[in-house]
Amino acid sequence: MDILNKLEWRYAVKKFDPAKKLSEAQLEKLLAATRLSASSYGLQPYKILVVENPAVREQLKAVSNNQSQITDASHLVVFARYTDLNEGHVDDYMNNIAETRNIDPAQLAGFSGVMKGTVNRLGAEGNAIWSSKQAYIALGTLLTAAAVESIDACPMEGFDAAGYDKVLGLNEKGLAAVVIAAIGFRAPDDVMQHAKKVRKPIAELVEMI
Repeated sequence: MDILNKLEWRYAVKKFDPAKKLSEAQLEKLLAATRLSASSYGLQPYKILVVENPAVREQLKAVSNNQSQITDASHLVVFARYTDLNEGHVDDYMNNIAETRNIDPAQLAGFSGVMKGTVNRLGAEGNAIWSSKQAYIALGTLLTAAAVESIDACPMEGFDAAGYDKVLGLNEKGLAAVVIAAIGFRAPDDVMQHAKKVRKPIAELVEMI
């Protein structure tokens, strides 16, 4: 199947098969693909938490409108933004670039200055919005990678973010939950898997200029 067929196949799973789990290799591949997601400046101002613990997921279900995907999916992925995005994050990124590309950090001074200028100019509220948008880009990569690998997923916004922060201790880690995705395998009786995908036609969605 090519990618278009894979994307036709995927849908937001409403009912997962709790008996079917991703292999370690499958999970590692999805996370590796998500790591390679596009990100503004390449900064990746978020953290990805993979929740496996059944007891923790029961607590999260209680603050997720009791949706079954939270506990029935193989894994629950939480994208959380940094609550205090600052120049230190930029410095860490510059060090990573220098080490990865084997270059003198001094060569990155200009790039570093531009990034720090952006972080400082946006302020707390602007950085929260920007970081959240970056997390959503990563979510899109996860969903596409899952489809390519014939792994089911359900992106979810119907949850109490503050509740997630409390259950997962995110505030103490300088993080805040943004969006989540349940990943696993569809249950045989999930009727939505047989529904034809409904999207706008290209002619209506796309305007060539």
